[in-house]
Amino acid sequence: MMLTMRLTLQRLLGLLGGARPLLVGSLILGFMLACALSANHFYPGDPLDIVAQPNLWPGAPGHFLGTDMMGRDMAAGLMHSAGVSLAVGFFAALLSVTIGITIGVTAGYFRGWLDEVLMRITEMFQTLPSFLFAIVLVVILTPSIASIIFAIGVTTWPQITRLVRAEALRVRNAEYVTAARTIGLPSRSIILSHVLPNSLSPVVVATSVLMAQAILTEASLSFLGLGDPSVISWGSMIGMGRSTLRTTWYMTALPGAAIFATVISFMLLGNGLNDYFNPRLKKQSSR
Repeated sequence: MMLTMRLTLQRLLGLLGGARPLLVGSLILGFMLACALSANHFYPGDPLDIVAQPNLWPGAPGHFLGTDMMGRDMAAGLMHSAGVSLAVGFFAALLSVTIGITIGVTAGYFRGWLDEVLMRITEMFQTLPSFLFAIVLVVILTPSIASIIFAIGVTTWPQITRLVRAEALRVRNAEYVTAARTIGLPSRSIILSHVLPNSLSPVVVATSVLMAQAILTEASLSFLGLGDPSVISWGSMIGMGRSTLRTTWYMTALPGAAIFATVISFMLLGNGLNDYFNPRLKKQSSR
């Protein structure tokens, strides 16, 4: 069986061009996704329900990860929190990437006064402290999953904009774009068919980092009491367990370890995708 697993890993590495970080990150993230998708199967009830005595340490019968100070099952909380945190990371990154790509490709392709205006707006957003700006937006919109996703997405798009703009500036002068412009194709068709597809490689790598950043931001907001009160997340679990940190440290250590593993998986994915899309690094890793 060990030999079969080893051959399977070698085949996966071969398919991924030898990018080991991409494989490791995918395995960790796949485990977190499996936990999120199977949470309702293993723990169909509300994870905030009181199910046992409080402060049961991991290894207690029927509660292998213990319970918190209210008697809520830690394993149920961790598995249900995985879905919340991953959803926030995905949709916040999706919003950020959508805004960033739209502004970046428009500024890079059309140049001129439009580029100047859009880049000044981008620089204005970059000068604002993103976490403090997110706190202000969540407080104004009232804490909820939707407001957290919106706040994170609105405060993290400038880095995507700069990446896409730089690629669009390079691609707009390519021969195939010049030929398309010469035969009279409208700008919209040129952007969608030529400029945008050839400007997305660095965005794929940056998106994984954005998702990790979104998960950390959501955890920080929940830790500060600005999370959605109707759902449980890793950040809210850490916030609830900080009052008993000296006596029952596992209440903060377990969700903290889940956040750490998830963020590391996205970082490994980012590094692996960078190796995969970079021909030079790909050749070095295959030697």
